[in-house]
Amino acid sequence: MKNKYVVCALVCCAVFCAAGGAQQITKFGVVDTARVYESYFRETGPVRNYEAKRAEFQAEINKQTEALRDLQSKKAEYRKNGNESAALKLEAEITTKTDILNEYTNAKNIELESLKRSLKTSDDFYRRLYATLERIAEAGGYSMILSLQESNAILWYSPTVDVTDEVISALGL
Repeated sequence: MKNKYVVCALVCCAVFCAAGGAQQITKFGVVDTARVYESYFRETGPVRNYEAKRAEFQAEINKQTEALRDLQSKKAEYRKNGNESAALKLEAEITTKTDILNEYTNAKNIELESLKRSLKTSDDFYRRLYATLERIAEAGGYSMILSLQESNAILWYSPTVDVTDEVISALGL
């Protein structure tokens, strides 16, 4: 009788294992496309040009901001010494320079955004990226690879499905 229960348990176990083996587990991958993009373009001329322009623009913004701070200090000093007319003149100059700085910053941010957009639309990069993703997905048995940049579509993911480093490596970066 004991053997009958053991045999029955083994048969049940075999049936459950067969049913479990027949059920395909969906496997998802997650890739940080921004990191892949950064790694791919890090050493290219267009990215170095973008970074140089960004640094140049930031240096100019810092210079103008420092000049505004100096004017603010002078204005405070004039007010402290009771020289209200000089303080009012400086306040007008500060307002004008602040407006100029804001216009400069907005114009340069638009220029940098345009440069960045043109870098991101590189057809060669995307052809290589999609071919690499397809190869990794098929080799790894992934049903889908999601981009981390579409954060509203991902509610939770396990770091074990992040294939970003594998993509970077496969691109030879």
